[in-house]
Amino acid sequence: MQELSENRRFGDDAYNRRGVLKRRHYERELARLQVELVKLQRCVREEGRRLVVLFEGRDAAGKGGVIKRITEKTNPRIVRTVALGTPSDRERTQWYFQRYVAHLPAAGEMVLFDRSWYNRAGVERVMGFASAEEVEYFLQTCPEFEHMLVSEGIQLLKYWFSVSEAEQERRFRARVKDPAKRWKMSPMDLESRARWAEYSHAKDEMFARTDTEYAPWRMVDSDIKRHARLNCIADLLGSVPYSDEPPAAIELPPRQWVQDEVDRAPMHSGVLVERRY
Repeated sequence: MQELSENRRFGDDAYNRRGVLKRRHYERELARLQVELVKLQRCVREEGRRLVVLFEGRDAAGKGGVIKRITEKTNPRIVRTVALGTPSDRERTQWYFQRYVAHLPAAGEMVLFDRSWYNRAGVERVMGFASAEEVEYFLQTCPEFEHMLVSEGIQLLKYWFSVSEAEQERRFRARVKDPAKRWKMSPMDLESRARWAEYSHAKDEMFARTDTEYAPWRMVDSDIKRHARLNCIADLLGSVPYSDEPPAAIELPPRQWVQDEVDRAPMHSGVLVERRY
């Protein structure tokens, strides 16, 4: 379990005996940060910025959870998520970065990659989907690719969600027990569970080769999900300059009722969904 920072936002009474932020404090802080995300979204759109955020980490590390909280209150036409599946036969013959380039943002957009081109240095390497030569070529060219993005004016943020082996195992077992979460357990997840050490070695080399001054890795301790979500969102907001002005207030005009609408017959009961609740 992570140690609480001396600079934590809340006092001791906001945490339970296990050091986890209590739900009411978590939800209040999340709501505050989500308002800030809306402000950030507006600046991205109005100033024509291009922002790319990568979310990487082991299976069950909590990447999807923080992406969900970021996009919960934002406009999907401005802040969109990219989660690519297995490459097609055609995509396998393309330049490796090509399928990702197609999803990069235009002016006024922010793109969240739920896993990214770093698949090659992680899952593809460990599972044998990429040869040693392909992995080495990726590690050589990835910094060059990212330097091109940054030089082009794209702001690139890379987050790695770090989860302990014990906590990952606890989350895997919780998914198995919950019928609503079993879909999250793929054969790849089960295989990754057995290859913890191999993934650790791959991650260490990936960091050594791709942690650059212009695109550094940002580590998120994700053993406590609530803390990981808040810490990541707060860091994202602190890394992108934006105006603190809240959205302008909107005053709804008076409703204009049309007599034809008032005189309409009740809706036929045959089109109604049965009221079970």
